Amino acid sequence: MTQALTLTVQDRIARITLNRPAVRNAFNDEVIAELKAAFEAVGARDNVRAVVLAAVGPAFCAGADLNWMRRMADYSRDENIADAGQLAAMLQAIYTCPKPTIAAVQGDVFAGGMGLVAACDMAVSVDTATYCLSEVKLGLIPATISPYVIRAMGTRAAHRYFLTAERFSAPEAHRIGFVHELVNSPEALAAKVDELAQALASASPAAVRACKKLVQDVAEREINVALIAATVDGIADIRASDEGREGVMSFLQKRKPSWLVS
Repeated sequence: MTQALTLTVQDRIARITLNRPAVRNAFNDEVIAELKAAFEAVGARDNVRAVVLAAVGPAFCAGADLNWMRRMADYSRDENIADAGQLAAMLQAIYTCPKPTIAAVQGDVFAGGMGLVAACDMAVSVDTATYCLSEVKLGLIPATISPYVIRAMGTRAAHRYFLTAERFSAPEAHRIGFVHELVNSPEALAAKVDELAQALASASPAAVRACKKLVQDVAEREINVALIAATVDGIADIRASDEGREGVMSFLQKRKPSWLVS
């Protein structure tokens, strides 16, 4: 792991921690690759019974790193396909990790960060965190993260928050089922996450693994190659479109997009 990501294992609990507080733990292609590798590694370890995805700083994850977005602004459709494919593979690695996973949300969650939380089996959040699916404000869509986010919050809530890009509170995230537990302090967050992790660690490893697969096999549509490919195509198309490019460039240039001034 680099300084952007740390991985520790103690008492059968693996902790993968986003460590880029200066950029609100936003991810780029390197962080995406490291996250994928980290979840694959802990998933294969016999001494790991549960995995906690955590972060340091005021934000859990702000989505895409600005420098990465600047590079993506000039990508061709084929380059966008390859780029989005890496993000999709990372999310699938979290979702299909054979060990149960817990998102420990200590701060704000925006855009792609919503996918990280949704891909985990369960989520605990401080009650001061703010959530947002901000993509449409940039002329984009939350395509790659959509299979996980829609499963986590439900179709009805997704209709609202995908379309409005409004910020919503941790209590609202709890109400719609996106997070399982709310706590009122960092100390309470650590305690609740540890409680859940210990419950997972004390259960039969084979039964926990089988139960996780059972839920994924039974729940709604399978997140399969065809669905993932469709989401990759969807984000690549919108990124390479005129409005997609304009939305990202206006955000990077700190100006209003053309659809707000024309």
